[in-house]
Amino acid sequence: MGLPRFKRPTGECSESSSNLYVANCGPAVGLSFDTIAFVFGTYGEVRGVYPADESGTRVIVSYHEESAAQSALKALDGHPCPELGGRSLHIRYSVQSIAKVQVNDSSVVSLEASELKIPGLYLIHDFITAKEEEELLVAVDSKPWQNLAKRRVQHYGFEFQYDIRNVNTSQFLGELPQFVSPILERLSSFQNLGYTGSVVLDQLTVNEYPPGVGLSPHIDTHSAFEEPIFSLSLAGPCVMEFRKYSTGVWPTNSESICDGEIQNSDKTSNFLRRAIYLPPRSMLLLSGEARYAWHHYIPHHKVDIVKDNIIRRASRRVSFTLRKVREGPCQCEFAAYCDSQK
Repeated sequence: MGLPRFKRPTGECSESSSNLYVANCGPAVGLSFDTIAFVFGTYGEVRGVYPADESGTRVIVSYHEESAAQSALKALDGHPCPELGGRSLHIRYSVQSIAKVQVNDSSVVSLEASELKIPGLYLIHDFITAKEEEELLVAVDSKPWQNLAKRRVQHYGFEFQYDIRNVNTSQFLGELPQFVSPILERLSSFQNLGYTGSVVLDQLTVNEYPPGVGLSPHIDTHSAFEEPIFSLSLAGPCVMEFRKYSTGVWPTNSESICDGEIQNSDKTSNFLRRAIYLPPRSMLLLSGEARYAWHHYIPHHKVDIVKDNIIRRASRRVSFTLRKVREGPCQCEFAAYCDSQK
């Protein structure tokens, strides 16, 4: 599925069209696409509101009729708009280019883990505050990063070795850093959602994703980590997709390894698919079937569609993945997906 892409106006006067380039307007200044569409809908039927660029402060308002765009430009350009927070908008005509922005496919994206009906999957929104988020980002940015092919990582407790997709339990890096202590103390809040397992964690991987960079479909190696697995999202949002294949997916001739994760061609396997929106400061928990039998995946997109809203990825997304290193082989009930039992 693709979104239309528009050309930015290059002069004070552009050729009249049914599309308007609107500056000082967008999510970054507190204006949702729905609100913008409602206000501009006063002048005619709006076909859609789209991000004009990655700034979040400029949008394209596309009308069905050119006359509606003319009326809106005349009424709103350069004038404070009370319905849009009193902001003065700067508007020019824009034209659609041939290219399209690629976004997630037609899969329905849920906002709550319960909607996915995946046993063992939980999500808490606003698990930390905005101030705590800022403090965590400052803390990790003061530490050295390790560069992978498309993203940067940090490891604490034990290093995840991407070449073997496992950890060396004899190489202990030390206790988890002090800056994650408030997070660990708060994990018991998942019991309010029905999770009853114990929480003892000794490994942390911090990932930094630039715009457009995601994560290939994979299950965290069974023999490397126990359950549960926690993932805290910071700085930017993303859509995470879950896939349950008809058989366990382990490296074969139809698969490749990318940054130590299994990347399936999807040409030979049938799978169930679910997707969920992970906003900044949310904490995801994978346990039971969700941890052992479902691949998780972040599409390599710069733009996602969530409940008919267009959400552009931020300049960075940072995730904290907290796990417990396993000692000995895995004895889980999901043998088809388990490297210890294959």
